[in-house]
Amino acid sequence: MSTVSVIVSTYNKPEWLAKVLWGFNCQTYKDFEVIIADDGSGPETTQMIDAMRDQVSFEMKHVWQEDSGFQKCRILNKAIAASTTDYILMTDGDCIPREDFVQVHYINKEPGTFISGGYYMLPMNISLAITREDIEKQNCFNIQWLKEKGLPKTFKNNKLTARGFISTLFNTFTPTTASWNGHNSSGWKKDILNVNGFDERMQYGGEDREFGERLMNFGVKTKQLRYSAVCVHLDHERGYRTPEAIAKNQVIRKEVKQNKSVWTYHGITK
Repeated sequence: MSTVSVIVSTYNKPEWLAKVLWGFNCQTYKDFEVIIADDGSGPETTQMIDAMRDQVSFEMKHVWQEDSGFQKCRILNKAIAASTTDYILMTDGDCIPREDFVQVHYINKEPGTFISGGYYMLPMNISLAITREDIEKQNCFNIQWLKEKGLPKTFKNNKLTARGFISTLFNTFTPTTASWNGHNSSGWKKDILNVNGFDERMQYGGEDREFGERLMNFGVKTKQLRYSAVCVHLDHERGYRTPEAIAKNQVIRKEVKQNKSVWTYHGITK
């Protein structure tokens, strides 16, 4: 049995998801399963996953539900229920993990704690240009290679270049508060079940944060690793982002904050 369940959320982006899966095939730490939490993708995604099964070194499960709008929280809960390990790492189907991604999460896990990682957003031209070979050679994490593709010079580049003591220093002094980020976070399955997973009323916008806030209300501590647990985020449009969904989510999060809520009645256990 694996020691880590990696849950990868996706929706109709088979080309991006394939790049993510090649990233997981390059991991230095190999003892994990991948559960693809598919919020209603078409047959192209299923065909791509089936074609890759014999080409990757990890066990892969495809948890799918019919398309009924943005229902990421519901499919994540189904994927959590399908996991077979004590420790769960969550990311998105547009985030390519660096080769030490799973290892960093695994060696830094602590009882009663969840890990909050970061991401580096790539522009569309570089997102499209990345090939399987670029992932296997880790070019997409090489700042020089990225600059040759037109990446501008910013402080955020430290997410890709910081190692060892420097990454620890940046993790410690970053002004960003550790939160549960859907693209790069991990925690214990028992803690996730103790808050009943994700609130399925939530649409796009803050649904991951709300889940993390309930974990913290439960007493789970946070660990900031945004400069150590590294993934690159492929560009895409966000047609599912609506003002109505954002407003609805803000009301739910306000209630959680005011009531210091731990349990959602709209989660894994109905």
